[in-house]
Amino acid sequence: MKEVLGQALVWQQSGKRFALATVVAVEGSGPRETGAMMAVAEDGQVVGSVSGGCVESAVVADALQRMGAPGPVLERFGLPGSGGAAEATTVAFGFSDDEAMAVGLTCGGTFHILIEPNPPAFLGELVGALDEAKSFALALVYAHNEEPGSYFASENAGTELPAIGSAMAVFEDGTVLGTLGNASLDRVVARDAVGAISQARGTRRFYGRRGQTRSREVSVVTSVAGKPPKMVIFGAVDFTASLSEVARFLGYQVVVADARPVFATRERFPAASEVVVAWPDAYLREHGGELGARDAVCILTHDPKFDVPAVIAALATRAGYIGIMGSRRTQADRRARLQEAGIDIAEFERRVCGPIGLDLGARTPEETAISIVAEIISRREHRSSGSLSTADGSIHAEGAMTW
Repeated sequence: MKEVLGQALVWQQSGKRFALATVVAVEGSGPRETGAMMAVAEDGQVVGSVSGGCVESAVVADALQRMGAPGPVLERFGLPGSGGAAEATTVAFGFSDDEAMAVGLTCGGTFHILIEPNPPAFLGELVGALDEAKSFALALVYAHNEEPGSYFASENAGTELPAIGSAMAVFEDGTVLGTLGNASLDRVVARDAVGAISQARGTRRFYGRRGQTRSREVSVVTSVAGKPPKMVIFGAVDFTASLSEVARFLGYQVVVADARPVFATRERFPAASEVVVAWPDAYLREHGGELGARDAVCILTHDPKFDVPAVIAALATRAGYIGIMGSRRTQADRRARLQEAGIDIAEFERRVCGPIGLDLGARTPEETAISIVAEIISRREHRSSGSLSTADGSIHAEGAMTW
């Protein structure tokens, strides 16, 4: 999202016309999740992706038509000429599995893509929030269904349906930019958006034109641009360096902590956002309240005076993942020490992954890092971690609609 909106902002500031295309719904399988975004400039430049297949070309064609792109650009993309309304629209691209393979998609399914040739004026504020890692929700009206005989008909008299493509940004503190059409609808959607931010999970909801929640006149998709998840790694060891690299690649803000100043240095862990000299329990007493369901605590020490207090302190947080390194024998000994310390063993077994990581046969620090992040993803998505080739059912779970 940051790359797309950043380039769009450059085009906007230079006076170049462009359109934003956003995936607002996916039915069946799809290689990109709800919220995936692409920007198309009037001269044919493209940034971002909405499908990874031939849908891209169709979206670009529609966007160029709606912007009234110059003839040479249209000819370059094989379009006969300028046409199409300049308003936003939601277009459905649907393919069976066989059709998808024929046209170059990796899987079947139907994409609903909102194409907006008149992007919101507050792109600069969104890019600034992304630069500062501030959370916000972007609410977009992507469809509506007028209900003239509904229960709310008299209440809605005189209130127009919001335009497709209407956009509103909502920040954690309730600050709102833009409007979906009227103050009543804005107020209800903003309330729901703040809740979506707190859960770090986007929503797709229906409202009446004045925000009534028992109506389906207005379809709104709300995607969340959340703060990057945090991974706290205890133990300044060689495995930590590899895990820091992989976690940073996946978008984590990585903190490495160790009580030994000679080992906890920036030079040894350049991929970490922060390297601190601190005992695990002391660090978590101070910062544990900041951890939530999207965050991870990885304990890579092998010393009881480090790992037992670390586990106890980690269990007191809301971290979604807690993993601890060690052999099965070490894990059994650690379990006994924790039980002696009064820890609820049932909670320990439910929340703590130990030995840490999936059973991939990993040996090197780099392979071990892959097994750890794979386990984090698996637990987050509530998946079995088996091979896709031997599994049944959908490859992708319901999208979280986050960027």
